[in-house]
Amino acid sequence: MQLEKERVLPIIRAALKEDIGKGDITTSALVDKFLSSAAAIITHDDCVVCGLQIAEWVMAQVDYSVRFKPNCKDGDFVGEDKELVFLEGRVNSILRAERVMLNFVEFLSGIATKTKAFVDKAKPYGVKIMDTRKTYPLLRYLEKYAVSVGGGVNHRMGLYDQVLIKDNHIKAVSYKPSAAGKSSGLGELVEAARKKNVKGTVIEIEAATAAEFEDALQGKPDIIMLDNMSPKDVKACVEVRRMSKIKTLLEASGGIDLDNIEEYAKTGIDMVSIGALTHSVKAIDISMEIV
Repeated sequence: MQLEKERVLPIIRAALKEDIGKGDITTSALVDKFLSSAAAIITHDDCVVCGLQIAEWVMAQVDYSVRFKPNCKDGDFVGEDKELVFLEGRVNSILRAERVMLNFVEFLSGIATKTKAFVDKAKPYGVKIMDTRKTYPLLRYLEKYAVSVGGGVNHRMGLYDQVLIKDNHIKAVSYKPSAAGKSSGLGELVEAARKKNVKGTVIEIEAATAAEFEDALQGKPDIIMLDNMSPKDVKACVEVRRMSKIKTLLEASGGIDLDNIEEYAKTGIDMVSIGALTHSVKAIDISMEIV
């Protein structure tokens, strides 16, 4: 995933307005406006770096004359005390941009680092790690970029680009498992969604039990999400799919963390989606120091 500057700049401008407001009254009171110096952005944690391009755009919005020299790039894994960026220019400009630059890099590097930890454990089994829509309002685009930097795969960006029939959709239409030999209730939902969307739209449906899974499989959706199932139950669904010879992809989701991700990856599942990649991330400890 490549960042589109025109999508990021409105976020940057809003962040700068939030932080600077009418002006940096501390710096204005103490620092001569013509004073120049160098500065360095440094990480104090091992991490996958993410957000340096955004930080550069932040600095340019405040003062394009400040030199911004990255010493690594997004996606690089670096050790603690690594100097990520060297800056040189007006001190008052650097200080005005400091917190917004750091907030983006700390947060997005946290997402990328956590994603890589999952990716490294799932990779030997050929399982993709995917994100979800559990993101902070207005920051989804950046968060999903960070997931991709960490080696993860973006799920749908929103409600508009992929069908995902979830439990509340199923409840809303009063679904009941079909009797033996009768048409599939979930399969019918899949077919209804297929007919009402543009050809080629990815159709996914959620299943919480083995019975729901077998019901949904009859509709041949592109993906079935196995929600909150144990590794044992996931493996059983993988076997049912194999025997059916239906090429529907299977996604595991719910209750999956770094301690059990390998158990799920070993089942033969195709992908695992993890909300915690974005909704509960520990920011990386990064600071800026005036040289």
